[in-house]
Amino acid sequence: MARQQLPPQIKKVELSQREGGKPAIRYQVTVDVGTDPITGKRRQARKRFATEQQARAFLANTQAEVSQGLYVHQNELTVKHACADWLSSRHNIKPKTRSGYEQALMPVISQLGHLEVQKLAKRHIDTLVSALREGKVKRGEEGGAKFHKPWSARSVNYMLLTIGMVLEDLKEQGVLSRNVASLVTRIKQQRTVFTTFTAAETQQVLASIEQDRLRHAWHLALSGLRRAEIAGLRWDDVDLRAKTLTIKHTIVSVGGKAVEQDDGKTEKSGRTLPLTAPLLAELKAAKARQSTEKLAFGPAYQGGDHVVCDEAGRLYHPDTLTSKWAQAVKAVPDVPKIRLHDARHTCGTLMHLQGVPIAVISAWLGHADASFTMRTYVHSQPNALRDAALTLGRVVTICDKNQLDAQGQRITGYASAQFRTENLAPPAGLEPATVRLTVGCSAN
Repeated sequence: MARQQLPPQIKKVELSQREGGKPAIRYQVTVDVGTDPITGKRRQARKRFATEQQARAFLANTQAEVSQGLYVHQNELTVKHACADWLSSRHNIKPKTRSGYEQALMPVISQLGHLEVQKLAKRHIDTLVSALREGKVKRGEEGGAKFHKPWSARSVNYMLLTIGMVLEDLKEQGVLSRNVASLVTRIKQQRTVFTTFTAAETQQVLASIEQDRLRHAWHLALSGLRRAEIAGLRWDDVDLRAKTLTIKHTIVSVGGKAVEQDDGKTEKSGRTLPLTAPLLAELKAAKARQSTEKLAFGPAYQGGDHVVCDEAGRLYHPDTLTSKWAQAVKAVPDVPKIRLHDARHTCGTLMHLQGVPIAVISAWLGHADASFTMRTYVHSQPNALRDAALTLGRVVTICDKNQLDAQGQRITGYASAQFRTENLAPPAGLEPATVRLTVGCSAN
């Protein structure tokens, strides 16, 4: 059988100048793999093999990948530099979002940053996930002396989401053929059970904070504002005469520092809300109190533009508000010690229990869509469930034991409803009579 001729992409070469002086035969493959997206010049992949079979296999695989759009040119870009490039290309994100991305990618960079991104495999990320869950990843980009505490499922999944966005971007650029982060199984997250105040508990808390200097902040929290919105609210955004407030600014924590932003968490966050009578009174009192404090401090008084600030006019870090809320609630007996953010959940839940439409609650809370409000911010309360049981009891009533049906037969009562069977005469020629379950109830 005649030897098959080599294709033009494979060249047989002799390597004569080798250690030991013994020449060797190699098969060099040179194959077109497209054009450079920047220069427009032709790109070629070149590689040598010890056998003709290996060379032919490489040629066939490479040509197949090129034709299917799966071929990626060799690139020595590391995971560390890929993450840095991706972060620098996010031009329109908020500082807090950027900080979140940086925190999520920190263990990726410290553990996998040295790898070439094209050599990154699913097993590498799986190993990182296990280490994070077990608290075996050291702090810092270079891996310091201290270990991170075990990461929650939510934090691990956010890391996977972020590195997934990095790899997906490289895939779109043609640097990668696939996104290996998408192959990693996400950690199952347990649904968080939020505790909220009942209407009575809300009234009890508000009554107990009468002497709290920040009581107007807690009124704002129970009116559904986020802590960032409370910290960022300015007097210019409050119209005491029109009895409205407008959310225009927020103060968020970025790298532990308070940073003011001119927009909210979502596009719907910017909103104008009418003031309730109690909240209006508290805001008027707070404004008068701040005027007195400003006179007392004199030139040392700072700012004063923010509705919620300390005695010297300095704005509060959101974490400080969280801490002060916890102290205030701790002093109130016989109420659950809920978080500051749960006060916002309380607002949405109480509105819902009073019959306010979900779409209106969503707009009030500044959510992007009403389904998120219903899914996340509206909760059932024990009292509401008991009321529901009473309502059901009124609807499904026990029939009079002496009530008779149309045929003069007594209807027997069971628990909260009575059931009777009724023979239905079928049309002639069809199957026998079937039994139907019906509810027996009084004429009233």
